Order: sequence, then structure tokens, then C-alpha cells
Amino acid sequence: MTRVVELIEHAPALHVALSDAVGRALAAGDIVDAAPDPYVSGHWSLRAGSKVGAVAVATPGGDGPITVRVAPKVSIARLFFLLGYSLDPQGGWRDGEVDVTGHRDLLPALAHAVERQIDRALRQGLLQGYRATEETSLVVRGRIREAEQIRRRFGAALPVEVEYDEFTTDIAENRLLRAAVERLLRLPGVPHDVRRGLLHQRARLADVMVIVRGQPLPAWQPSRLNSRYQHALHLARTVLENASVEHAPGGLRVDGFLFDMNKLFEDFVTVALREACRGLGHSARLQDPHHLDEAAAIRMKPDFVLYGPHGAPCAVVDAKYKAEKRDGFPDADLYQMLAYCTALGLREGHLVYAKGNAPHAAHTVRHAGIVIHQHALDLDQEPSSLLSDVEKVAAGLVNTPLV
Repeated sequence: MTRVVELIEHAPALHVALSDAVGRALAAGDIVDAAPDPYVSGHWSLRAGSKVGAVAVATPGGDGPITVRVAPKVSIARLFFLLGYSLDPQGGWRDGEVDVTGHRDLLPALAHAVERQIDRALRQGLLQGYRATEETSLVVRGRIREAEQIRRRFGAALPVEVEYDEFTTDIAENRLLRAAVERLLRLPGVPHDVRRGLLHQRARLADVMVIVRGQPLPAWQPSRLNSRYQHALHLARTVLENASVEHAPGGLRVDGFLFDMNKLFEDFVTVALREACRGLGHSARLQDPHHLDEAAAIRMKPDFVLYGPHGAPCAVVDAKYKAEKRDGFPDADLYQMLAYCTALGLREGHLVYAKGNAPHAAHTVRHAGIVIHQHALDLDQEPSSLLSDVEKVAAGLVNTPLV
């Protein structure tokens, strides 16, 4: 029987009876903060940080498998709104279109959402396209790869090294969908009804090649032809790219899926601000690289830099998903924003947090005249109100004065 340990994001530590091998595996995988109890042998202190989801640890001894679940502080529906908006702000995928409210835990909700989106994508059949194929053939098809023919078959007429475009269902879009299905089927805690749906989708994609673990994911470009696939593809890449855990520290297999709430919040804030500023005649760059010093030796990469109509920076933003602190926002964030403003020649900088105990604040730096604003977004409010608060922040960015 699988033993389940339930944790909550940024909640106080929980003391759990664990073998040293399992405790070390959790600590080595950067899954939770894990430390042995100095007073009780065979017990570990587990504290969840900003990663939410579930992981399973296969134990070789008689303890049986152990699953660690980390629940987010925000509701599952709100988390999926943040995810959906950051993936596709102009699309129709939002909480409500995929029924996630019936699932209390993150992983079942994610697996259900992926399965439903793939089902919608495949209702009209599998997408087909041309794929460049290189092979050794007994007949000439397409183009002869002359360099390969000379290198491998010098002096021989057959076989022939050829390259041609094949019209097939084995294309990047379908490979990504199948890889996501295969990944979810291996994860712990997927409900039986959702697993049946995933198995059905795998059968529909049976002629598509499975991506070997460790290989780079195939690239795809949004187009009119794959428009019905796009919501499913965004979710598939999230499953495959952003937060998969799959390794074997200390000889133990750890397999699961974790969302990093830091990155999820950062992605939502920057994408939502970009969309809000787009209607105000400004453009934005995310993770925009700059240098702090004249010699260009010290690199910095603000989350969001807004550019005015003439192409000059006019605002800088950093998104900080933080646990609530009694003393307010961390001072180190102010120092970081001061460096951004100085290097970009801006009189004001903006830090955006998930709502904590501190209210909105503005700090004027002595002898510099730079004002650093700290904004707080309440993630528990309705999506329309949350986006309205983002628009208020965006309006302040457009009016940021230059040095």
C-alpha cells in the first residue's frame, strides 16, 4: 500500500517517520526542504517551499512506495487560470472550460485538463503534415544525398541514401501530445477514470513515435492548420518541460510532477502586463538581458522591461512570488531593483508580489531620487478583478518618468 504524506506550500514543517534513504532522495531532488530530526532517530522534518504537486519514491525495502503531495495555497481553479493565461492570454482556455473543480489535488486536475484538451484536439482526426525523412532505400525517392552516398556506398549503385518529405501523422505536434500522455500515465495519483481517458488518447496516437527521454522536444509553430491543437500543445509542453521530476538519487526512483509557483507567478505577471501595455502603444520584452557595468561584465536580466514608442526603456518590473512575512517585503528585492533602475536610466522601478501582509509601498532612495514601488496582487480574487489590478499597475508603468 502506498503511504501518502500531505504538505502545504510554505506551511510549517511536518515531522514524518522516514528511512534515511528516502529523506536523502527528497532533499537531493530539491523537492521539499528535508532534514533529519536531530532528536528522534528515523524521523525527518519536511517543509514544502514554492513547488506544488506530487512525487512518488519507490523504496527497495519493506516500507512500500511513498507519495509526497504538496498542495498550493491558492485554489486549483485559480492556479489553472494563472497557468492558462500565461500560456495563451488570447485563447479561450480558462478555468471553467476544463472542469478542474471536481479534483481536489493538483496532479489529478492537471491530468484531467490535458486529457480533455487532447480529446478536443483529436476530434477531427490526427493532424497530418510533411516531415523531412532520411533513409537508405533500394529505390530513388525524393533527393539523393550525394555526400552520404559517396561516403557510405562509393562505387555501389544500390542501396541509395535518399531524403524526401513524407506526408504523415508522425509530426512534432502529435509527438508532443503522445509524450505528454505517456508522462502522465507514469505519474502517481492519476485517478482511474482519467487514466482510462489517457489510455484512449494513447491508442489514438499509436502510430506516432514516442520521444525518447532526454532528447530535446520537437519544435512547432502556431498556424491556421494546427489551431485546434494549440491549447493541448501548450499544456503538453508544461507537462514535459517545466516541472517534471524523474531521477534516482541514492539508488531510489523518484517520479512525479511539480509546479514551481515562483515561475508560474512570474509568467502570469509578465504576460498579463505585456497584454495590458500593448493597448497603450508600448512594447515589452520578457527576461530582457542588460549589463550593470560599462565593461558589460555584470549581466542582469529583469523579468519585464517596457519600451516606449521611440524604442527607449521606460519602465522595469520584477515579479516576486514570496511567502508571507511579518516584516513585509524583503530588502534584497529593493537593492536588485535599484540596480535595474540605475543601469536602465529610470527614475522609478516596480516590484510585483503575490499578496502578503505588507500593503502597497513606495520607497525613495536617498541621494538618487529613484522611487521603487512595491505592488501586491491578491491571487484569491476573481480573474476579472485580478486582471483589473494588473491593468492599474500597467497604467503606472506607462507614466514612469525617465532620468
